[in-house]
Amino acid sequence: MLVDDQALLRSTLGLLFAAIADIDLVGEAGTGYEAVELARSTRADVVVMDIRMPDLDGIEATRRITADDDLAGVRILVLTTFETDELVVRALQAGASGFLGKGASPDELVQAVRTIAAGESLLSPSATTALIARFLEQPQITTGVSTQTLVHLTEREKQITTLVGAGLSNQDIAERLFISPATAKTHVNRAMMKTGARDRAQLVVFAYESGLVTPATRRALP
Repeated sequence: MLVDDQALLRSTLGLLFAAIADIDLVGEAGTGYEAVELARSTRADVVVMDIRMPDLDGIEATRRITADDDLAGVRILVLTTFETDELVVRALQAGASGFLGKGASPDELVQAVRTIAAGESLLSPSATTALIARFLEQPQITTGVSTQTLVHLTEREKQITTLVGAGLSNQDIAERLFISPATAKTHVNRAMMKTGARDRAQLVVFAYESGLVTPATRRALP
């Protein structure tokens, strides 16, 4: 018997989300192109994207959705079995707001969708570690980030962005800098606004691409 793993996953997720009162399932896509078109036609708040998609992979589909100005409010939660692969970095660079392994429990998946829909980012610990490791392995990576963007950040915002890039939560940042979590969140939000980051995940990417986080700064953090 041959089982289509992707079709099985879609069916399972469809049943899961259909049973949740505060989540409306507006469509299912079997290919990357279908995912892009469905995002445009339904304007869903959250797209749960599989990286391994037929005809157009999930990373390129994510890039097309996040690059479309008409879909500015659509957020992408990427599912994959390859959390320690370079796909983590590529998906986040493409604009994904969150990353979760396919082994996540139903409760974790539902909470992840709620988190992304609320405008927060979601990076599982292993995905964050992979992101950091990949950038530190390639410190000379060429990016499109303008150094002029850094000029607009205050020293405190640069410090906060560096700590976000190192994987610290608002609570962790507050404790390290002796400020309240609310103040830490305010600084993070201002940094996101100034850098054009849609969410925390994209601010992590900016921290590495701009050079705020380097092998030296990472080693200096416990």
